[in-house]
Amino acid sequence: MEKGRPEETELKQVIEALIFSTPEPVSLGSLKSIIAAKADGFEVSDDTLMDCIGQLNEDYDEQQRAFRIRNMGGGFSFATREQYYPWLEHLQHQNALRKITQTALETLAIVAYRQPITKPEVDHIRGVDSGYVVKQLLEKGLIAVAGRHDGPGRALLYKTSERFLQHFGLTSVDELPKPREIEEILQDDDMAKHRQLILELKAGMEENEN
Repeated sequence: MEKGRPEETELKQVIEALIFSTPEPVSLGSLKSIIAAKADGFEVSDDTLMDCIGQLNEDYDEQQRAFRIRNMGGGFSFATREQYYPWLEHLQHQNALRKITQTALETLAIVAYRQPITKPEVDHIRGVDSGYVVKQLLEKGLIAVAGRHDGPGRALLYKTSERFLQHFGLTSVDELPKPREIEEILQDDDMAKHRQLILELKAGMEENEN
């Protein structure tokens, strides 16, 4: 925006750009301060800002956009329309699955290569209590209960789930590479589809072998 009073259309676009580019909700006060700083002290009223936001939402309605500007958390932010929430749930779930810590990957590798396995056995291999990590993997649906051990205490047995196969692009756990195949597959261009899986599980495999 050039110095001086902005035109109404330009003001609308500026407000849209500011709200769009800010991850947190933007208050009317913040919008006014930014506009005044850039437009040589030009003061815009709350009513004018609200009118511009209303016009933007009318534009989105006419264009049948999947989003609109909402007042939330003390400011304004873009939000997806409610009717599209079911479509977003799958994507958000997939993104959550991708956020697996190194510790969780190591534990997941132990379960994958030693299944069915009990938590005490996982603890023994890792050398630390794995209760919290096992709970995380259960919540993410990457492992599942496979029954109970026949020994004293009847501890729960864990195995990898169908979601584990989907997440790593496998059709069965038989496709997991054997430990001796790790380095060879990493260097084989024809096995590129397995490379990411191996890179993620390799650290867990090394812990498993110790």
